Amino acid sequence: MIKRALISVSDKSGVVEFARELSSMGVEILSTGGTAKALREAGVAVTEVSDYTGFPEMMDGRLKTLHPKIHGGLLSRRSNPKDMEDIKKHGINTIDVVVVNLYPFEQTIAKPNVTFEEAIENIDIGGPAMLRAASKNFQDVAVIVEPGDYSPVVQELKNSGGEISRATKLRLAQKVFAHTGRYDSLIAGYLAKAIG
Repeated sequence: MIKRALISVSDKSGVVEFARELSSMGVEILSTGGTAKALREAGVAVTEVSDYTGFPEMMDGRLKTLHPKIHGGLLSRRSNPKDMEDIKKHGINTIDVVVVNLYPFEQTIAKPNVTFEEAIENIDIGGPAMLRAASKNFQDVAVIVEPGDYSPVVQELKNSGGEISRATKLRLAQKVFAHTGRYDSLIAGYLAKAIG
């Protein structure tokens, strides 16, 4: 049963409706920055990640989700008694769904006259880390990187009484690794050009 979702997106297409559906099913929503603000303004109950972790966002938002309460919640294997003992001992809750799309690096570098500094600031760090952690633990965590998957996931949750199948989670995890692989390739290509 899905209890907790972390939602942090730069592309907010459809995210309010998706979060509203999850919330109506009793799912606790964790979120950051602009996403939390958009959800709150739309009337969706949300817990800021900084309140959840007890650690403030800092460095102009560079540091917000890189925290054991986030990654422990994503990486803990529900069938592993030691993992479950560890997270309980440290006050970490499981996170069952992650919805993240990355800083718009590709769109940023496509802008005319973009500065190198602006490009670098649009390299997402926490997003890929959460995506990869959740995807590695796909047996227990559903991870969504594309807004087009919101509706099918909601439908599956409704049809199954609050569960997401292993097959769906595996398909979503594969999408994540393809997405992050492409993202890293774009950054590597940009930096190669900057080297000259």
